[in-house]
Amino acid sequence: MNKEVCGRFKNVWTNFTYDSSKKSYQIKNDNDFKKYCNNQNCVDELEKINAGCLYLLNEFFLDSSSLKNHAKSNPNIVEYIMIWLSYILSLKKNTSTISHLQHYYDTYINGSEYYKQSINGVEDNRNYMDLLNKKKHFLDMDIKYISKFYEVFKLLCEIYAEFDENTLNCTNFSQKANTFAKKYNELCENSDITSNSPYNQLLSNLSTDYYNLKKKCEYSSSLPEITTKFFEQSSQVTLSSSTVNKLFIVLSIFGAIGIFLGISYKVNNKELKNIALLNIILIIYIQRLTKKSYVF
Repeated sequence: MNKEVCGRFKNVWTNFTYDSSKKSYQIKNDNDFKKYCNNQNCVDELEKINAGCLYLLNEFFLDSSSLKNHAKSNPNIVEYIMIWLSYILSLKKNTSTISHLQHYYDTYINGSEYYKQSINGVEDNRNYMDLLNKKKHFLDMDIKYISKFYEVFKLLCEIYAEFDENTLNCTNFSQKANTFAKKYNELCENSDITSNSPYNQLLSNLSTDYYNLKKKCEYSSSLPEITTKFFEQSSQVTLSSSTVNKLFIVLSIFGAIGIFLGISYKVNNKELKNIALLNIILIIYIQRLTKKSYVF
């Protein structure tokens, strides 16, 4: 995340609003959005949302620039787009067909030529469909939960927008940072959120982007700390599993070497030595396969 990234999101949430009295989405300035609508005129409600989504994807991933290079190295931006989508969809209350992102995905993304737009420079992603399909685990999440992240994400973006790289002074937005920390910690205290891995991923991404900014501040103590205990515990579990696995591999290799040396000592036979060496190679190969199965 950086100031430019947040500037594109700001353009969307400034010009794309929901009129509760008319129960419809309004696009104030459609210059950036109308080209994604049929006949450059968005009439259908989901078509309007689709225009906003495609605008963000194109701004971040379509061609090469400093902004797009930043986005291409930070695929978490796709998750932030999904936060925006969920929030916008949640504003349309009492609509049973729009309760999660899956409905939107099936209606406007899956099979759409717009989302087959080729992109370059994003590892293992040929087009927008590839980008979004790698985040499909977000599609079944209930909007009433994921939309809670929108306010926290928006606050963090506003903080980035106010950050001055030249002065590194963060005291100007310390109050806003306090609000961000409070709302972020509230999310971490919600067991319905922390027990769900996709939500945890969003929390982790927000935490990382917050601390990346905090580290840049001249007086980082002017910004509050946020809850990281949950992620630290997860990291410790992963580290512990990884350590045990590596130790198992090392011991196996040493055992194989011992067998080889024993055979070499007792038998001065070149053919048997070669067989023992092949056994070592086979054991190492098996342990590497075993290592791949320990993914948490």
